[in-house]
Amino acid sequence: MDAQPTRLPSVAGATRSAGYPTRPPLRRFLTDCYEEFRSDGSGELADYIPELKRANPDHFGIALVTIDGHVYEVGDSAVPFTIQSVSKAFVFALALETVGEERVSATIGVEPSGEAFNSIRLTNDNRPFNPMVNAGAIACSGLIYEVDGKGAFERVRSKLSEFAGRELGVDEAVHASETATGNRNRAIAWLLRNYAVLPDDVDAVLDVYFRQCAILVTARDLAVMAATLANRGINPVTGAQVITPHIVARTLSVMTSSGMYDYAGEWTYRVGIPAKSGVGGGIVAALPSQLGLGTFSPLLDNHFNSVRGLKVCEALSARFDLHMLNRNADVRTSIMADYDVYGISSRRSRQPHEQQILDERHSDIRILELVGALNFGTIDYVTRRLSSEPPNAPLLIIDFRRVPDITAAGAELLGETLTALGNAGVTAILSGLEETSAVWAAISARMGDPRRLRRFALLDDAIEWAEDQVIYRFGGFTDVKESAHLGEQALLAELDADEIAAIVKLSTTRHYAAGQRIIAAGEPANSLFFLQSGMVSVKLRSGVRLASLGPGMEFGEMAILERTRSADVFADTPVACLELPLDRFADYRRLHPETSLKIMRNLAAILARRLVLANAKVDLLSAY
Repeated sequence: MDAQPTRLPSVAGATRSAGYPTRPPLRRFLTDCYEEFRSDGSGELADYIPELKRANPDHFGIALVTIDGHVYEVGDSAVPFTIQSVSKAFVFALALETVGEERVSATIGVEPSGEAFNSIRLTNDNRPFNPMVNAGAIACSGLIYEVDGKGAFERVRSKLSEFAGRELGVDEAVHASETATGNRNRAIAWLLRNYAVLPDDVDAVLDVYFRQCAILVTARDLAVMAATLANRGINPVTGAQVITPHIVARTLSVMTSSGMYDYAGEWTYRVGIPAKSGVGGGIVAALPSQLGLGTFSPLLDNHFNSVRGLKVCEALSARFDLHMLNRNADVRTSIMADYDVYGISSRRSRQPHEQQILDERHSDIRILELVGALNFGTIDYVTRRLSSEPPNAPLLIIDFRRVPDITAAGAELLGETLTALGNAGVTAILSGLEETSAVWAAISARMGDPRRLRRFALLDDAIEWAEDQVIYRFGGFTDVKESAHLGEQALLAELDADEIAAIVKLSTTRHYAAGQRIIAAGEPANSLFFLQSGMVSVKLRSGVRLASLGPGMEFGEMAILERTRSADVFADTPVACLELPLDRFADYRRLHPETSLKIMRNLAAILARRLVLANAKVDLLSAY
């Protein structure tokens, strides 16, 4: 039977119900595939292993797992069946992990054989052609047996369980059937032993191989296993790092060239997703960085691939344009925003002379906010943007908080660029990176001296640090103000000496130690504060900083408008301030309405400045 191009299911033509429009489109598509292809009764059950002839030909299950761990399941996705040759891909990965790539390469080739999967033939240098044919898979089992001996199969079962995200068992009846009828595999194994590919205990190695083929899985298990490969070795359901990205790349490479038996070339041409099939009726397909697919239907074509499973894979690839060689991306989308600090300052409130320096030197700080997974192409674009728009600002902030990953090639390019910028006198500041971040580890590993980089977890902290550098370089900290007269408070601007004296008389001097909470969110808002010395931070309950304030600034002023505190205020240093109770202030306002009007006008100006700053940030991001 020759494989024919698959007719795509009509997404709009299947079942309709009241809830149909709310179902995810991908689930609707998979359901339509199931409904359309389940009626295809072509193909035959595998008969060279007697126990496999007992399979129910009507079984048909589909599962798809995204790399963020979402699972779609349709049909008989929970029906167990034996993994058979699908195990070869994962055992190959385990062999690479167990004995290393050099040892595996010396034992097994990676070229397509062009022959049946159970061919009793080796390469000219007496190696199996690749790990996806029986000879190569038996050799992989032999490499693991050399290390673990009698524990080899348990290591295999344990690793495949990690890929699936649950403990997998064995179908003992199928294992016994394979053992009783596996003479062709015995011939292959003894041929390998003749050329010293296998150790002396050939029967023990064969038992490992027979048992691994009899491991029980479901279509859902295969989808999770595939998604683990698609997710650079991290199981997206359990979060466990099952295998390294390096091994994943080697495994997917061989799956692409040899995973679908002697139909591999046609598969790559039509579907273009790394895959492996098995005579138990399973197909596993892994599209890097996107999804893992598992299908189960025991009716096989003349290439020993599942008929219905092939149709699902072909339809999915064609409908959503998933062929791995038909990719497109706009590298320009990697830069979400590129700006300086004019009108976009940190949350640190500045003294007037400090703010004047920042207004005059705003272009000394350049900020690039990056977004998405970064690779060679996107980082090349970023580096060209940095080099094609001279002169570079002496302080460069690159924000990574929206970057989930960076490839080795991207990290290499970025590391070289940051090193060159440092040599040219540019101070590079990276934000949005925790010390444990994989992105930070990749970048710092490729820097000549990572200590030359400044790293901050928050963009606002990075901007504040850069602002301090600019202010310091241009004399802003030569006459540091440690205390402030009440007349310098923005809330009390334009009040005369008598009016200010009256406010002082109503207030009480308070002192707070560094780290002490001055205001607690949720408590009654019954006073406001005028900061005379020290520094305070205004924070949300989540810990996010809203503002940092110094001498000559007020806090808690929203108490004039609100009855409940909306944020915490902490003393960053020893603090001295005047506390003005609102009940006393209310009496004063009734007696001095003109003074009250000045204060309310000042409060409106303060709120307006905050709104202008917030709008500037919104406008900045909406422009990209």
